[in-house]
Amino acid sequence: MRLSGTSIIGFRRGEQNGNAFYAFNPGTAASLHPAYHPANRSEVDRAVLLASEAFEQFRHTTPQLRAAFLRTIAESIERLGESLVERATSETGLPAARIHTETARTCNQLRLFADLVEEGSWVDARIDRADPFRQPLRRPDVRSMLIPLGPVVVFGASNFPLAFSVAGGDTASALAAGNPVIVKAHHAHPGTAELVGLAISEAVKSCDVPEGVFGLLYGPGELVGMQLIRHPLIKAGGFTGSRSGGQTLMRAAADRPDPIPFYAEMSSVNPVFVFPNALQQRGHEIASGLHSSVTLGAGQFCTNPGLVFIPEGTISNDFIHELKNKMQQTSPFVMLTSGISSAYRRGVNALADHSDVEALSRDEHEPASECEARAALYKVAAETFLANADLSAEVFGPSTLLVTYSNSNQLVELARRLEGQLTATIHATPNDHVEELLHVLEQKAGRIVFDGFPTGVEVCASVVHGGPYPATSDGRSTSVGTRAILRFVRPVCYQDAPQSALPDELKDENPLQIWRMVDGKLTKERIK
Repeated sequence: MRLSGTSIIGFRRGEQNGNAFYAFNPGTAASLHPAYHPANRSEVDRAVLLASEAFEQFRHTTPQLRAAFLRTIAESIERLGESLVERATSETGLPAARIHTETARTCNQLRLFADLVEEGSWVDARIDRADPFRQPLRRPDVRSMLIPLGPVVVFGASNFPLAFSVAGGDTASALAAGNPVIVKAHHAHPGTAELVGLAISEAVKSCDVPEGVFGLLYGPGELVGMQLIRHPLIKAGGFTGSRSGGQTLMRAAADRPDPIPFYAEMSSVNPVFVFPNALQQRGHEIASGLHSSVTLGAGQFCTNPGLVFIPEGTISNDFIHELKNKMQQTSPFVMLTSGISSAYRRGVNALADHSDVEALSRDEHEPASECEARAALYKVAAETFLANADLSAEVFGPSTLLVTYSNSNQLVELARRLEGQLTATIHATPNDHVEELLHVLEQKAGRIVFDGFPTGVEVCASVVHGGPYPATSDGRSTSVGTRAILRFVRPVCYQDAPQSALPDELKDENPLQIWRMVDGKLTKERIK
């Protein structure tokens, strides 16, 4: 496919106008063609109007058609082949193997949602039949199910050019529910976004779904992004990125005349809690796994373990020595953007400048390029950590802070003082009493990992990729897995409705053969 550098607005392309920008190769510092042109205000309005017009038809499409549409998107992305890999590696500096893996994940989750909507029970159909003989008042016939909200705006993430971008989990789940989607492309990988956007547009045409079901807009977040989130025809939003960016969009969504749900995945330090017995029995294994997790993808994962709580004293010496050596021997990384690299250096420098923080591994040489970063390791006592809230701030990149604790009571207190997190990890043995810590972490994190590491999120029905604020804007949701569809729907109830007025999901004969709760019991049986 030939890149044009313009937005995708239904079946038309945006205009070439001023203020164009170029993608940037973080490894070579070279600009990449073509130039990308921001959408103007009328183009944003046009994309949203098309999406709004498409909604009424798209929300009434059959589950089979929506499933076929999602699978066709996956096939269209796969047909991009090496052209997608070449562009994505050029724009991100990520290795080809990572792009292949992320492409597979993106397509697999599209197919996962296709299976979900095709089966159909996700709509949570509930039926309580009428009882005309109940006293003192008859019980009416009450039926309810989940329905889509309307046009959704999705903000592409910098660190996942595919799986959390144009055809990522936000887009897949919103489309699966029956909502049109407009994606605000991330400026760090516009060519990758265009290739995937064109693949989705191809699927729209081949599946004969309404033109406005998908749109892709370029432009700065403070202009195009804010215009989208404030547009009265937009009904929900999804975001993965920085805390500052997420909070700005959260406020905009809440301050509208008609506030809308906005699901932001923002910041997390993903604490790791290591018990003494675990450290004694498998300290080498934990050090090796932690190093791999901290440095994976240059530490540019929202699940990167940025805090590690270990016992104080000689019991931790071998572990610290091994981890320190591994970090010192780690080759430099190329980060995704110069902005991310600069923020990382500010973060590690702030740790190094703290008088009570010990730098175990830190390269003080000037970086060879503006996107270069090196692994860093720091250590601090629990008392200092508890007295300095800034030490728990996220440092997005290949670094972690070891916090030494004196006893299990202090470990639990450390957990209580943490903000909301995407993940928390416990390394323990069967002889360790983890219950009190676990009860705290259940209130702090969306996913609790035992004897492993948080990087790597399994895409499945039961996974939770979310957590209490500020990890996300709404800790009741997940942005990965089939539960993600619940963000973009709402329940509607029909009381004493005639059969002809009911959707198929709620009709007596259950023509879709889905699981339903009828009078409090799950069944697929028709109502006689």
